[in-house]
Amino acid sequence: MTSIAPVAPQDAAPFRFDTKVAVVLRDDLAPWQELDVTAFLMSGIASSEPGLVGEPYRDRDNNEYLTMLRQPVLVLSAQAEYFAAARSKAAARDDIALAVYTGDLFTTTHDDANRAAVAAVPASDLDLVGVAVRGPKNVIDRLLKGARMHA
Repeated sequence: MTSIAPVAPQDAAPFRFDTKVAVVLRDDLAPWQELDVTAFLMSGIASSEPGLVGEPYRDRDNNEYLTMLRQPVLVLSAQAEYFAAARSKAAARDDIALAVYTGDLFTTTHDDANRAAVAAVPASDLDLVGVAVRGPKNVIDRLLKGARMHA
């Protein structure tokens, strides 16, 4: 996977990333579910490769804050039928980081139970309510066909 170059200073031209990060949410989720799924999926993407997060933030009073992902994240939505094919296409490529969130995870209470819930289901039968991907822009653009910007 291509690493991220340093961020351009504010007075420089806008920085262009050679990768794209996107979360796609199923379009029938409740608002709290959308936020929960997005947060969990992005934690997976942020930990998928060294250098994806920047340096800690610091305000003028010298208070330090946590690091964040260094590039923008698209948030999209799609109908339930979109997810199986998108997961399959992303999983078939070595240059795509993929995180999944299934409907079963809304009922689990801890990380081990989350992994067990996913492990209990064949990939083709996962009840996907969200996926997050990171990879080359052109590949992600093709993969995202069928999803629309989240409203």
